[in-house]
Amino acid sequence: MLPEVALADDWQKILAALPEGWTDVRLELMVADEGQAERAAALLGPLMPGRFGKTIRFFAARRGAGPGVQAVGRLLRLLDEETIGGALALVGTGAPAAVAAAERPRLADHWDRLLAALPDDWSDLYCELELRSSDHFERGAVLLAPLNPSRFSGTPAFRFRVARRFGYGAAPEMGRRCLARLDEARIPGDVRILHALSDTKPVATQGPVWYVGGKSV
Repeated sequence: MLPEVALADDWQKILAALPEGWTDVRLELMVADEGQAERAAALLGPLMPGRFGKTIRFFAARRGAGPGVQAVGRLLRLLDEETIGGALALVGTGAPAAVAAAERPRLADHWDRLLAALPDDWSDLYCELELRSSDHFERGAVLLAPLNPSRFSGTPAFRFRVARRFGYGAAPEMGRRCLARLDEARIPGDVRILHALSDTKPVATQGPVWYVGGKSV
């Protein structure tokens, strides 16, 4: 017996409501039963999902690189067939470069505001940059290379570390320069600070270690 509201049907409703000219979508599935979350993530494997507890994130591209909309519908039907219930939500959409460029805030300016809001003694940051279109993923990776970015989950996003004075991570000035390079290339995205530490004093180490999903970063 299928759930009362099938996830595949939710996906069709999201597709029907997308703005004209969309290029890709970022989706979030909140699984009703956490005991089924691991199985749900396995069934969605071809979408390269990222799972955090009951929350599973993935994206789909309208064309080009990345999983397509038909793959999303097909895999969600597998969840419906196994009666894995949950809520599917739209996290964001990508727009053509010409549209996104007119609407986006400058990443470098936003970076300045994020740093200005930190305590005076901040020392280490763990940051995330989520691109608004998977079309920019490869070019973005090249421009961000000095930050040693890592890919995570199934979204067109990167994570990187910043160290203010010493230790593991890029300098904050390098972070700003790399984000400015994305601005110059008209690649829109959203940058955020996930974790921040203050006044760390590493002894015979490269700095603090964060564990995300059981892995050190």
